[in-house]
Amino acid sequence: MELDRSKAPEFRIPEDFELVSPFETTLKNGAKVFFNNTPNLEVVKIEVIGKGRKASLPLSQNLVPSFTLSLLQEGLKNRTGEKIAEFFDFHASEVNPILTFSNEGLALLTTKKHLFQVLPIFVELFTEASFPFDAIEKRKSQKRLGQKLEKEKTSSRAGQLFRKSLFGPFHPYGVEPEESHVNEINQDRLNFYYREMLWQNIEIFVSANLSDFEFQLLEKSLSSLPNRIESEQILIPEITTNYNLIEPRENSMQSSIRMGSFSIPKSHPDFIGLTVLNTILGGYFGSRLIKNIREDKGHTYGIFSSLAEIGNSEYWVISADVQKVYYKEVINEIYQEINKLVHEPISSEELEVVRNYMIGQMLNRFSSSFDLMDRFRAVHHSGLDLSYYFNKLSYLKSFQATDLLKLSETYYKDKSLVEVVVG
Repeated sequence: MELDRSKAPEFRIPEDFELVSPFETTLKNGAKVFFNNTPNLEVVKIEVIGKGRKASLPLSQNLVPSFTLSLLQEGLKNRTGEKIAEFFDFHASEVNPILTFSNEGLALLTTKKHLFQVLPIFVELFTEASFPFDAIEKRKSQKRLGQKLEKEKTSSRAGQLFRKSLFGPFHPYGVEPEESHVNEINQDRLNFYYREMLWQNIEIFVSANLSDFEFQLLEKSLSSLPNRIESEQILIPEITTNYNLIEPRENSMQSSIRMGSFSIPKSHPDFIGLTVLNTILGGYFGSRLIKNIREDKGHTYGIFSSLAEIGNSEYWVISADVQKVYYKEVINEIYQEINKLVHEPISSEELEVVRNYMIGQMLNRFSSSFDLMDRFRAVHHSGLDLSYYFNKLSYLKSFQATDLLKLSETYYKDKSLVEVVVG
């Protein structure tokens, strides 16, 4: 039978799919471990993640956590930064910081062959970091330059100003990093954060092909990690939203637009439906905003809408870099597309395209052995479990235009959006 290449292959929606929750145990230090066995895979991934304390610091010290984590490999009590780099490189391993407003930690990626050689040095990073003065000063110089370059980019600048406008300039989620904040970095502050603030209520996520005996050895090593009691609840300042901010740049050929508002958490019953609406509006390359602003009018290479979270807050943002002379027209078109979702039912054809796309995208995110742990961690930190994905598949298979129309009326109708334009 000859293959007809003019027709796309048929997409079949799966009846269901199988997910196995990670094995859970608690170490002697009180840390929870979530273990996902990965047969036939000789790569090991370990993520040690504690509660983020960035929001508890004075605003002028907002860079302390990132400097602390990024400088851990610059020196240990008995090993220089150069020796640390050579050691991990020789053992085909890498260590990367994990930093958000919610979480702080370190991730180790290594091979099973080298795991128990690398593990002792990885564990030392949690207790023996020395924060050499020269390394601090070098990193401060790099950060100052990075800040300058980021402010020159209209896209980066718009993203920062959007959060500042949404939360307010004196809110930890909206504070704008300045050179004066870099000047606040010193050994004493880094050491204090390292000794007193990091590694609170840690959880450990392990993906590896380990025997029972090897896992017991791993547990013994990880039990020596510090696990501090979580500090008192952080009092977040009141949000003060500025709905319109324009930063003109005479010599700029483009304007970077950010528009959006607050949203709902992943645990909210409407969240999955809202992800569908977001996808239709601007969440994939066949979205309405892409077709209108890019394909029909040619005002941009890309325009996208996304649901995001920062700390204990969630927001929705539309991002675009457009030709400067058309930025007002683009903003008007964005509002028109939002209004269409509120007042016009989605066609059955578009519905099926989005349904198939989102189901395929979700299943694709479970394509590797590490993906399962990543997806588990994503819902675990929202107080959910893997049943979230079964609920999502069920919704994606069954939602109708009337469901989306009702949601759009709730979340999009007469919504006041923050508008930020740079350029």
